[in-house]
This record gives sequence, C-alpha cells and structure tokens, in this order.
Amino acid sequence: MREAEPVERAVGMEYYASDAAGVGGRLRDRPEDFRVTEIEAFDPEPVDADPGAYPHVLLRATLSGWDTNDFASALSNALESSRERISWAGTKDKHAVTTQLFSVADADPEAVAAVDLSDADIEVLGRTGRPIFFGDLAGNAFEVTVREPERPETVDAITADLRAFAGDDPAGDGDTDGPVTVGVPNYFGQQRFGSHRPITHEVGLEVVRENWEDAVLAYVGRPSEREPEETQTARARVEEVAAGSRDWQAALDALPGYLNYERAMLHELVERDASEPEDFRAALETMPSNLQQLVVNAAQSYVFNEVLSERLARGLPFDRPVAGDVVCFTDSDAPADLAVPDTDRLQRVDEDRVDTVTRHCERGRAFVTAPLVGTETELGDGEPGEIEREVLDEVGIEPADFDLPGEFHSTGTRRAVLVRTELDIERDPLSFAFSLPKGSYATVLLREYLKVDPAELG
Repeated sequence: MREAEPVERAVGMEYYASDAAGVGGRLRDRPEDFRVTEIEAFDPEPVDADPGAYPHVLLRATLSGWDTNDFASALSNALESSRERISWAGTKDKHAVTTQLFSVADADPEAVAAVDLSDADIEVLGRTGRPIFFGDLAGNAFEVTVREPERPETVDAITADLRAFAGDDPAGDGDTDGPVTVGVPNYFGQQRFGSHRPITHEVGLEVVRENWEDAVLAYVGRPSEREPEETQTARARVEEVAAGSRDWQAALDALPGYLNYERAMLHELVERDASEPEDFRAALETMPSNLQQLVVNAAQSYVFNEVLSERLARGLPFDRPVAGDVVCFTDSDAPADLAVPDTDRLQRVDEDRVDTVTRHCERGRAFVTAPLVGTETELGDGEPGEIEREVLDEVGIEPADFDLPGEFHSTGTRRAVLVRTELDIERDPLSFAFSLPKGSYATVLLREYLKVDPAELG
C-alpha cells in the first residue's frame, strides 16, 4: 500500500487508494485552471414576489480570483448594506473560477443586479423567504487542469486502481475513453486542518480533553517551517514564555499584527493574568464562534481520517459493507444525477443483511459510514467497530468527551467512507471533470492522480 506525503499522514490520511505512481504537476497556476460550479438545491420565488414574505434576494455570482468572504464584504459595501445581511451556500477558494449562490436580506434586486465588481458576474435569480445556508448546497462540479505533469502516462493505471476501488471495474482494464466511475476514500482534505500549518485538529483534540492551556498554546505556538520566518520566530517566543516566565505580555509583544486571533488570545491572558484553566478557556473563546466549532470539527475529522486509514490497512472494502458496519441511504431530495448520503437514515448491518445491503451499495442507494464522533455517536460492531474504538483509544478520547461548554459541544454524526464520481479525463492539456456531493473534497480525488506535496494542490 502506497504511503501518503508526511504532511498528509499528520492529519490522518495515511495512504493512497492507488498504488500507481502519480502524474506530478501543479494545480491552480491561474484561476481558470480550477473551475467550481455549485450544484444548486434551492428554488427561489420570482423577483417580483412579495418582499414582505420573501425579503432575501438570491443571486448567482461567477467569480475569478475572489475569496468568498472578501466578495461578500465587497458586495455589502457596494450595496451600502451590513455584511451580516449576506449569506452563501459554500465557501470557495480564492485561486479558482467559482459559480456560487448568495442571498442578500432586504435588498433591491435592481441594485444587486447593477453591482459592478471586477472579475465578478452577478445574476439575480429571485427572492426567498430565508437566507441561503450551507445545507442548501447539493454538491459541486469541477473542471481542473494539471500543468506540467511529469508522468502523464500513469493516468490509466491510476484510473484502473480507482475504478476497482469504487467497485466499478473489477477486471481493471483501465479503459478511460469517455466517463468512468472512480472512487476514493472520503477523507477530509488538507484544507480542513490548515494547508500550511495543519494544527487545527491538534487544538481541537486538546479542547476535547479539556486541556485548555495546551489548546491555546497549540494555536498560538507550534511554529511550522511552512510559515514565514517572522511568524515562526514569534510562535517560538510564545512557547519559550509559556515554559518559563509566563509573561504573557512579552509573548503578545512578540506577535506580528497580522496574527489577529493569536493576539486576541494572548491579550485575554494578559488581562486575566492567566494561571487557571478557565483563563485559557476564556482565551480560546475570543475566537469567533464558527472557529470554536471548527477546531472541534477538525478533531472529529482527524479521527475519521484515521479510521479510514486503518480500514485501508486492514483491507476492508469501502464500496460495500461487512458485518458490523453502519450504512446510510441516499438523500431522496438530491438532484437525480448526484448521489448524496443522508446520514439521518442509518442502519446497522449484521451477517444476515450483508448481501442485501451490498446490492443497495452497488446501485448507489446506500453508503458505508464511519463516525464523526460526538456525544450521540453510536459506534459500529464487529471489525469496523473495533477499528473505531482502537483509533479513539489511541487518540485518548471517547464520545462523552464532546459534552463541552458553549460552541465546543458536538453531538456528532456519521459520514460516508467512500466518494464515487463519474470522471471525464482529457489529455492535452491533462484535465479532469467530475462532481462531488457537499462536504467532499476535490483535492482528495486529485491527490490520487498527482501524488505531490499538498502545497502543490492549492
């Protein structure tokens, strides 16, 4: 089994599903090399609908080189509106051409349509009775170009591996003329943990263990060689202070101004003359609520990735269940051409049900799952459950540990272990077109083809 890059192994992605050598190359040389179009699952009312009943204007924006948050701020400025009135279905990367939905509360549709921002095309779609949320996104369609591949001839071998992994091509004939169905482990990608400094899950694990001081120091300290030298030096100074004088003002003085969240945490420690666990918890709570949730989510994602890696190491299938697995079924409200798992519909698989559920999986009606551990998580049975418990033991946490204060609390859920997609490959230039359900990462598929340092995946 082919081992992953060191920085990937650090976040639980231990292996590749394909043993073939990667093509190499780079992604995102220019925004148009990475195109993302949301697969919409949100139907608006007409523009002339009653604004009292439908106060939100829904728009579709095609953006080149825009960070989602930056575009929302620019849009609010152009409309002379509060930034809090703007919502969207999914956050996208800056180094791409993206087509995505936004809603604006209490806006004039004509004013929205008239907004003129560089590298942004805006189309008003209608009105809605509520803002758009992350759950309103069914998935994303991708068109990705690889620049300067070193071994383009390995595409067929990789594709044959991924077809077999998906259960689509048991013979492994590698025929890639036209679309083929491929599958990969549904890992959380590097972006979940920090592309340049993957420590978000480490912070989250310390939170779940209620080691509040260690959580703060994981976030503020722990320099990474992938950061600028100035930042590395500042984080090292924080660790020196923590291990010695405990002079939090000196640590704060060492941090550059652009490390906003880190400075806010240390400022809280200075104000409190921190020495007790609750002081460090208060420092963590200076983060925005979504970031407090994010660090715990990253801890859950790390455990999930490790469960998938152990499943790979033991040779258990991903495309079909074994006794002890927990499966979920397809979301009946998803678009017809996109299989979206519905983790609210779960079923345990015993020996008597393996064959029946396998047929559901083969037809794309069911998915094997693994836990995103929280207080209400029920672990699997048999060998899958053994894997889940062993990973939790190694990490040193259990479901009850997620009974935490405030935004750190999580009830947990489950997530499909396999993501399948119909993949279309062009050779000159080497490019891939595919669609994924919400929550799955394009880079997790692309890493199988490139097999490079995640920094090259963008």
